[in-house]
Amino acid sequence: MNKAKIYIPTKTSMQSGLGKTDKWVLEFETIDTGINPLMGWESSSDTMSELNLEFSSKELAIEYAKRNKIIFEVIEPQKRKTIKKSYADNFLK
Repeated sequence: MNKAKIYIPTKTSMQSGLGKTDKWVLEFETIDTGINPLMGWESSSDTMSELNLEFSSKELAIEYAKRNKIIFEVIEPQKRKTIKKSYADNFLK
């Protein structure tokens, strides 16, 4: 049976804001990986591992997984720590 994980993807290193961090993703795990004899790259014959489904809420993703009998794991997002600093703090010491 297919195993999947449900999570909110982290922002890329090129993002400073929080845009596009509100979508939940259902991503299938890769099964049966191997080395491609021609190029030497890691490959798989499982096409489900290439599929990422986006949902607007965690509940919708869980409901979809249960309806399609997918074994899933929910990874909760970690809260961001915000440290409020003043620009003047760079010069006071």
